[in-house]
Amino acid sequence: MTQQGAALQTYNNELVKCIEDLCSKRDQLNRQIQQEEEEKGRLQHDIRVLTEKLSRVNESLARRLAARADFDRTIAETEAAYMKILESSQTLLSVLKQEAGNLSKVTDPRGSS
Repeated sequence: MTQQGAALQTYNNELVKCIEDLCSKRDQLNRQIQQEEEEKGRLQHDIRVLTEKLSRVNESLARRLAARADFDRTIAETEAAYMKILESSQTLLSVLKQEAGNLSKVTDPRGSS
């Protein structure tokens, strides 16, 4: 009977050691889970912050792109109007020179024979 008792004691000791090992591994796993949950929380916070920043940058970029388009349109319209003014000025100058020439012929005594 003592041999059976000794075997039972040995099994009991091994069983207790196995249970302690499992508990130790579970505790280690719990620490890893907690660390990863904390990291996940930090990452989710960073994602929220970056998403908000991205949204603000996109809104600002859209406003700036619209303003640039307004500048481009205003510049194009102004340049087109300026070109019309130059063409009109050139035409006016040409007409004025022609009229001045005609008036000179009429008023110049040498021009009338």
